[in-house]
Amino acid sequence: MAITIAITAPGNMGSGVGALLARNGARVLTSLQGRSASSAARAQTAGMIAAGDEELVAADFLLSILPPKEALPIAERLAPALRAAPRKPVYIDCNAVSPETVLAIERVVKDTGTPFLDGSIIGPPPKAEDANTGAATTFYLSGNVEDAASRLASAGLDVMALDAPVGAASALKMSYGGITKGLAALGSVMCLAADRYGVGQVLSDELAASQPQLFAWLGRTVPGMFPKAYRWVAEMDEISAYLGERPESGVYSGIARAYEHFAADWAGEQSDAEALARMLRGNV
Repeated sequence: MAITIAITAPGNMGSGVGALLARNGARVLTSLQGRSASSAARAQTAGMIAAGDEELVAADFLLSILPPKEALPIAERLAPALRAAPRKPVYIDCNAVSPETVLAIERVVKDTGTPFLDGSIIGPPPKAEDANTGAATTFYLSGNVEDAASRLASAGLDVMALDAPVGAASALKMSYGGITKGLAALGSVMCLAADRYGVGQVLSDELAASQPQLFAWLGRTVPGMFPKAYRWVAEMDEISAYLGERPESGVYSGIARAYEHFAADWAGEQSDAEALARMLRGNV
C-alpha cells in the first residue's frame, strides 16, 4: 500500500515537495482551505489531492510546510481533528520557526495524543528536473525519530536524522537562514547605500575583483530574493526570537524591517530591485 503524506499547503515549497513525493509513488494530500486559485493550480500540477482536515490527519505523515507566521495557527486549527482521529499521523513541523515556537507547536500537537517531530528544510523546492530525487533539498529531523526518517527517505525525501531533541532541527534552520538570508540582506543594503552616494559602479567593480565568489553569490541570490522578501520578514523575526536577550538579536529585527522594505519595493516601483540587478551584473 502506498504511503499517504499530507502537506498543509501547496505553496512553492509544499507543492515542490508534494510533486517529488507523488513522483515516487506516495499519495499526497493537501488543504486548499482559504487558498488562492494559483495554489489550487500548483496542487493539481504537483499531483496533490485536495482534502479536508479529517482526511489530512488520517495520513501516515502530516508535514506542516507554510509561512512561519502560520505554523502555530495551523496546528491549533488541526488539533480538534487530530484529537478525534482514531489513528494519528506523525506530525512534523518543517517551518522556519524558532525552537521556542516549535516547542509551543509541539505542546498543541502532543496534547491531542499525536506523535510530533521537529523538522527543517534546507535548500530550494525540489524541481521536476531533479528526476526522482530532491538532492538539493534536505529535511533535518529531531526528536524521537524512530523509523520516520527511513520511511520518508523511501518516499523520495533526502532525510537527515539528528540525534537531538525537538528544537534542534529548528535551531539549525534558524542559524542557516540567519547566515544566508542575513548576508543577502546586508549585501543588498550596502550596495544600495553605495548606489545612492554615486559609487555603485566602483563597489560593483571592487567586489568583482577582490571578492569574486561573494559577488557571484550575491548576483545569483539577490535578484530572486525580492519576490520572496515578504515571506522572509517573519523568518527574520523568528531568528531574532531564537537569539533571545542577546544584544545581536536586534540585528535580525533590523533585517526583518529591511525585508519589509524590499517586499514593498517589489510590490511597487521596484526601483531598488532594478538598481541591485544592474549593480550585481556590473552594469550600473
